[in-house]
Amino acid sequence: MDEAELLRRTARGDESAFGEIYARHSPAVYRYALRMSGSREMAEEVVQDVFMQVVKGCRGFDPAIGPLASYLYGLARNRMARLWPDQSETPIEEFDLASDEPDPLEGLSREQQVESVRVAVSSLPLAYREVVVLCGLEEMSYAAAAEALGVETGTVRSRLHRARKMLLERLKRNGVRV
Repeated sequence: MDEAELLRRTARGDESAFGEIYARHSPAVYRYALRMSGSREMAEEVVQDVFMQVVKGCRGFDPAIGPLASYLYGLARNRMARLWPDQSETPIEEFDLASDEPDPLEGLSREQQVESVRVAVSSLPLAYREVVVLCGLEEMSYAAAAEALGVETGTVRSRLHRARKMLLERLKRNGVRV
């Protein structure tokens, strides 16, 4: 069953339809909130709030515009901004894209990747952390991430490019061979 129909059924009180949406999307929304905040409690609260919006009918969601996942990430992002106001958006300097940049994770062992990346990602400014979490960790397309963040696809690309440079610098500074 497609997600638009599941949402219609959920809005009419169909618990099994809600359960299907929750099963499909709650793990990704939780991971996103956890990676953005570093707090299990905040991630759980964000998931609860996002899926309460699903129960209420997802006002503003249009399947013709994009997938439900992007809409839910957008809800999570907005909820986190309200829960964590000191992480508000700051102006971002945009940079030209270069295709020859090294992957900052190349050459790291699995254990080093997990800890080094966790620390480095959590230290990024919000706008950069968002694109790394969505595109790099959640493997969301640039277009879907742009929709979730309310920005242009080119902005996602340039922020991700700059975020990778910043991650590379942070990892090198922490003694990780890359």
